[in-house]
Amino acid sequence: MMKLQTLCFLLFMFVFYGNAQTINVSDYGIKPGKDVTLEVYRLITSLKGKKEVTLFFPKGKYEFYPENAYEEYRAVTNHDNSLKHIAFPIYGFQDFTIDGNGSTFNFHGKICPIVVENSENTTLKNFKIDWEHSFVNELKVIENNSKENSFVVEVNNGKFGFEVKNNEILFNHYDWQDVIGQNIAFDSKTRAPIWHTKNYYLKGSSNKSKVEKLDNKTAKFINYTEVTPPIGTVFATYGPTPGGNRFAQAIHLSESKDSFIENVTVYAAGGMALIAERCENITVDKFIVTSREDRFFSTRADATHFLGCKGMIKVENSLLEHMMDDGINVHGAYVKVEKYLGDNTFLCEISHVQQAGIVFSEPGDKVALISRETILPLYETTVTKTQKLNEKRFLLTVAQVPKEMPKGLLSFENLTWNPDLYMSNNTIRDNRARGALITTKGKVVIENNYFSSQMHGILIEGDNNKWYESGAVKDITITNNTFENIGYGTGEHYPLFIGPMFTPKQHLGTEKYHRNINFTNNTIKSYNGLLAHAMSVSQLNIQGNRITFSTDYPEGSKLPSVDLIYCEDVSIKKNSFKNFSWPLVVKTSDDVSNLSVSKNKGLSKK
Repeated sequence: MMKLQTLCFLLFMFVFYGNAQTINVSDYGIKPGKDVTLEVYRLITSLKGKKEVTLFFPKGKYEFYPENAYEEYRAVTNHDNSLKHIAFPIYGFQDFTIDGNGSTFNFHGKICPIVVENSENTTLKNFKIDWEHSFVNELKVIENNSKENSFVVEVNNGKFGFEVKNNEILFNHYDWQDVIGQNIAFDSKTRAPIWHTKNYYLKGSSNKSKVEKLDNKTAKFINYTEVTPPIGTVFATYGPTPGGNRFAQAIHLSESKDSFIENVTVYAAGGMALIAERCENITVDKFIVTSREDRFFSTRADATHFLGCKGMIKVENSLLEHMMDDGINVHGAYVKVEKYLGDNTFLCEISHVQQAGIVFSEPGDKVALISRETILPLYETTVTKTQKLNEKRFLLTVAQVPKEMPKGLLSFENLTWNPDLYMSNNTIRDNRARGALITTKGKVVIENNYFSSQMHGILIEGDNNKWYESGAVKDITITNNTFENIGYGTGEHYPLFIGPMFTPKQHLGTEKYHRNINFTNNTIKSYNGLLAHAMSVSQLNIQGNRITFSTDYPEGSKLPSVDLIYCEDVSIKKNSFKNFSWPLVVKTSDDVSNLSVSKNKGLSKK
């Protein structure tokens, strides 16, 4: 009997694991120290149709160049659509793993390291992504003269260097040049954006400004900033937008299910470190986005970004720092209704240029018709057909429409593709912009993280105005996190900022936009005494937070510690403020209802 059981077990193991295959890439000529782009592409394409495959890389530094890379035109959300060179095109695989074994994958020029599309159960682990030359141009101030508003910079531009033509500085890259486009000033001591960084924005060439190349490493700028930057200031410049600075993301997940990223480091990217769209279930563990030792900056855009996903997104045990945009952004998309064509069909348009080409919906998805004036839902229905016309426009056919079509400008929002989010034990710091942007209708838990950002710590928005990022949240718990020196860009940002973004033509509707948000038991080290701003929220609980005074930045703020506009069912309870020398208040508009403010220390209601 025992022999029969053993035989059955072995048969079971063979059926489920017998086809698993680990491939040592060195057997296919893929070895450290040389360009392996073509060999990797040929190996991956030879494995099409096989399941349970692991590509194992003996530890080393592998080089990837664009000349022999696979190329195709790709629409990548929140990036610039274009022809992309791709080193690892993982398309249509099941149970596929890349195990770098501690290796560095080193890239050159405009090349996208990894694209995972239409795949299931993909694991990326144990490797580092770097570029020979960063996409962020770095300028460190080594001399200054406030009388003539000038400064001398050391240009960290690697072997490519820079040149000056027609009073304009041009940064040389692999096969292109960057002008000064978007830019921001950092403090070399804190490695974070400098206090009141907008004062030091590089305005670019003008009749009053002048730039001069002094030698191969230094240049002098005159009248390029409102205020002369202090010695030690480091400028990050990263090209014009759109079309000039988001063209080479590090990892792109698209229309895939059950993706795992484990123990991966990204030192640079010409866009985001990780961008995921239309994916179900993503686990990110020990993901590090940081600058290399000889650089101040990492990626040109966000560390992680998720658009139109569903299932569960987990981000744990990760370090996200020194990037030129947000730590994490989770949202959907509002698309414009251009015209109702009859027969339950709408002509729709992608709202933002860097969302062009997204898959907004497929048959079976539940969608809501939205007022573009109040961004509140008007009618829910189900998609029966989506027909793409081009990158910007598509036809959307639904099962039912209102008996009378609503008047005014309209949008659609996809209600099916809204993920749950769990964030724990992450550090997000020293970056331009926010720590986290969260606009998903799924269940969200953010606990035991550290945030220190130039702008808001956590932004819960909803935007039918600029980026068109939906939508209203329903269940968010933010607890046991640490927020330190939030808003050091201007001193006017909050650890928690909630509220939809409106144009002058948009306005609040009769219903509240967000609901059920809990901000509890967080530790906040603050120089300005700000805690939370909320607009159009129902069921907001701010409780048990500990706010202590920090001397790291100039103290004080003209803003209220808690600012409430058009909210209902709000509880502000048992929060303690320590060592602040000025009054801290809760300010409310006349339309706030059912507010309870009690048992707080150092906080009063205005």
